Amino acid sequence: MVAKLTGLSKDVIRVWERRYGLVVPSRSSNRYREYSDEEVALLRFLKSQMEQGATIGALAEEGRESLVARMHVTTPVSAEEQKPHERLLDDLLGLLDPLDKAGFERKLNGAVAVIPFEEAVQRILLPLQRRIGELWHQGRINVAVEHYVTKIAQQKLFSVMNQLPVNEFGPRVLIACPEGETHEIGAQAVAYLAATRGCHVYYLGPNLPFAALSDFCDRIHPDLVLLSLTEIKPDAAARQLLKELAPLSARWPVAVGGQGACAIGDLLREVKIELLDDLTALHSRLMLLQSASMRAARS
Repeated sequence: MVAKLTGLSKDVIRVWERRYGLVVPSRSSNRYREYSDEEVALLRFLKSQMEQGATIGALAEEGRESLVARMHVTTPVSAEEQKPHERLLDDLLGLLDPLDKAGFERKLNGAVAVIPFEEAVQRILLPLQRRIGELWHQGRINVAVEHYVTKIAQQKLFSVMNQLPVNEFGPRVLIACPEGETHEIGAQAVAYLAATRGCHVYYLGPNLPFAALSDFCDRIHPDLVLLSLTEIKPDAAARQLLKELAPLSARWPVAVGGQGACAIGDLLREVKIELLDDLTALHSRLMLLQSASMRAARS
């Protein structure tokens, strides 16, 4: 599977593992190699570097930590990686009405297992959540079904995040849903993506009071505050939200994303708050943050 995902032969992967130690897969109970998403991404990065003229020996001398940091800064999010698996999503939705729990979870688990988890987040979990939310707003599915799907996606995200190393010296990124925002799946996905790009992530969850958010920023001095705004608010409520955020954005870099943020893009231009309107914008912002952190570490 890893050979197929990377375009490298199994023999090459094993040689790089044994001779250079750039990837160190764990072993399952049946002794199969198990590679993390980061290791698969690193193998892809090494292959791309060699196609540009680098040698595996020189790359190995650079060291894994440096290679991973450079990989996160230079690897773009492709349009293909963001494109949803539409047919799979249709099949999954068809298993929800009437609810076929075993069939739904079997198909979802199988789809997520055969691609890198970051790709699964971008092409399956988040698009599925958007489709579910739309159906709920249209009254075509029960809110209990919406909660069921959301909790499964959250379980997968938290399970994978718990296996990620803590990037103690990475840029500090605080991620939360501010007061009044209760839908957190998007924020959780952003926390995962930031962690895989070398950030030291503080995830504070949904419905966080503004005073508590400000107090926590005073404690950790974040390099970036990322807030998820999913609710589309009337103009007066949106202006009140920005008024509440103004003291925070005056002291710390603040960026917002989600459909609620996109709906107030014009208002955001009046204040010191960035709009990250899609995953490409998020990736670019995290690249800038990581680049700045690397420059600071070298100086």
